[in-house]
Amino acid sequence: MEKHGVVVKSTGSSSEVRLTEDGTIVNARVPGKFRMQGLRSTNPVAVGDEVMLTQNDRGEWRVETIAERRNYLVRKSVNLSHHKHVIAANIDQAMLVVTLEQPPTSTGFMDRFLVTCEAYRIPAIIVFNKVDVYSEESLDELEFRATVYKNAGYEVLITSVEDRFGLEEVAERLRGNVTLLGGHSGVGKSSLINAIDPAANLRTGDISAVHRKGQHTTTFAQMFFLPENGGAVIDSPGIKGFGLIDMDEREIGDYFPEFFALKAECQFHNCTHRNEPKCAVLAALENHELAFTRYESYLSMLENDENYR
Repeated sequence: MEKHGVVVKSTGSSSEVRLTEDGTIVNARVPGKFRMQGLRSTNPVAVGDEVMLTQNDRGEWRVETIAERRNYLVRKSVNLSHHKHVIAANIDQAMLVVTLEQPPTSTGFMDRFLVTCEAYRIPAIIVFNKVDVYSEESLDELEFRATVYKNAGYEVLITSVEDRFGLEEVAERLRGNVTLLGGHSGVGKSSLINAIDPAANLRTGDISAVHRKGQHTTTFAQMFFLPENGGAVIDSPGIKGFGLIDMDEREIGDYFPEFFALKAECQFHNCTHRNEPKCAVLAALENHELAFTRYESYLSMLENDENYR
């Protein structure tokens, strides 16, 4: 008899699946046939996938079918540049956790993540974490960035696990939703979830003093259910670079909401907002109505600048 479950961890040839009927976690083999089908991805089964399983006489579980995905989020495969790596599927929202110190998160990384969420129609929330360790300079930068992203239409939350500041707002957004946690290693994703729901008991890693980057505590994306909160989070590996996949350069501007809002006012319907006459985006930049940091990220994406990966 087939049983329904949700993939909570996938390592390639096998997946950990949470059975819907009783919440039991089982290890299931992923047949090779799934690697040959559909999306050119390095992982045919992703965290969040709904699957049907069978169990043989030896008690071994096997994935028989994968339900059609409601949505998914991808990045470029680290080793196979033309292949996708599906980070997660069937998610309600993404929560991008960033820090301005220990380690610092660039606007380029933030914007690539947000553009990818926009492209796959996944609502994104930005969380500035660890504000208790920020210098005066970083607090000024926080105020600037928070304003930029609020003006672009994103919800911005500010948190400190150490001071238990802003945790209730994060808990409220997580409640009842499947949320992908994005962000570099070391920004405090696991600590944030543990503070909200201690029963989750996510493993936390120390910041590397040598590289000022987080140690890779999370090797594979993994879904954790929050028993007290009622939601679920997918804690993804600290993504060093977030690559854009299958995007035409004429589309990228549409995934900056504040640019897209002005597009109808541009003289040309296919305006790339670079040097075209009567471009509403360029005019807004000149009038300081748009943030130049966002525009800089946009240009770098057009040029496929390695520094923004």
